[in-house]
Amino acid sequence: MTFEICATNIQSALAAEHAGGHRIELCSGLDTGGLTPSYGLIRAAVRQLSIPVHVLIRPREGDFCYSAAELDIMLDDIRLSRLAGVKSVVVGALTADRKIDLQAMQAMREAAEHMEISFHRAFDFVADPQEAIEQLIALGCKRVLSSGQANTAFEGREMLRRCVEQAGDRLSVMPGGGITAENIGELVRTTGASEFHFTAKEKTGLREAHIPGLETWYWQSSEAEIGRIIAAAGSR
Repeated sequence: MTFEICATNIQSALAAEHAGGHRIELCSGLDTGGLTPSYGLIRAAVRQLSIPVHVLIRPREGDFCYSAAELDIMLDDIRLSRLAGVKSVVVGALTADRKIDLQAMQAMREAAEHMEISFHRAFDFVADPQEAIEQLIALGCKRVLSSGQANTAFEGREMLRRCVEQAGDRLSVMPGGGITAENIGELVRTTGASEFHFTAKEKTGLREAHIPGLETWYWQSSEAEIGRIIAAAGSR
């Protein structure tokens, strides 16, 4: 099995590697569902880690229907990620009628060049998951991240199982969303997936200080919790 850790800072990225994670998905803005990280963070992760670095490309919070100006931003971020030595970019774009935006996706596929592309949890908003899987395969996507169109991957495990069966070895369907040491064993058994995505996050930083509108704590992936989840996946 392959374990991908969602990391929002360099501490989390290093914790993922030390705990036995196989790669990271680097992003920022975890509380908004993830946004493109800074170029400085991308370069730091590529320099300091020996495991592959995948980068989330998402220019803003909210829906996944992007204007031409927003697509241009995403294309530039993909090119910069490629120049930084990133292994894969994690992308996604939808139309207003909840279909995959094939034109935008093709443009991002071309900008990625030799990099792998993965499709993020925009998949959980598509109207027809079966059609979307076939389109992602045709686009050359390596994997798709999904919670099975539910709040958590555990709740969506039956749909994830169906998606894994449909995709076969043509596309990796990677469960993600609310994965813990307590539920990953059942997810492994039910879905048949071989890749799993989780954050294993905890709050850290100054908690006693308080400034209205400004938090002093931040999310960081726990090395101990990452190890616990990986161990639980192999023991159930």
